[in-house]
Amino acid sequence: MTSSLFAQTKKPAPKPVAGPGQQVYEQYCLACHQADGGGVPNLNPPLKQSDWVTGDKTRLINVILKGLQEPIEINGDTFDNVMPAHDFLSDKEISDVLTFIRSSFGNKAEAVSAEDVKKVRSAK
Repeated sequence: MTSSLFAQTKKPAPKPVAGPGQQVYEQYCLACHQADGGGVPNLNPPLKQSDWVTGDKTRLINVILKGLQEPIEINGDTFDNVMPAHDFLSDKEISDVLTFIRSSFGNKAEAVSAEDVKKVRSAK
């Protein structure tokens, strides 16, 4: 009898290379909003199934540019943890990460362009 110790093993599929929006998300957003976009209960809101993410682009851009300091309600839960402004990110980085978020975690919303971000930033 031969041992099954030498059974063929399948090489794991290579991990897809993250796009620019995912890279920004992993660097600046993942710790609070988690890998699955589910957030942290009672602290950091989820990014999935949220009209804050899939709704008004201007409001969402402003959250990145100005941060968020007041309590918000998402899907019946209140979140009151401060989100700092990320206005140091370029218009392209913001558009990339928001487009990633709006098309990930089960979300299906239109992209955010760098021009969208530029307009909101200049309206400060």
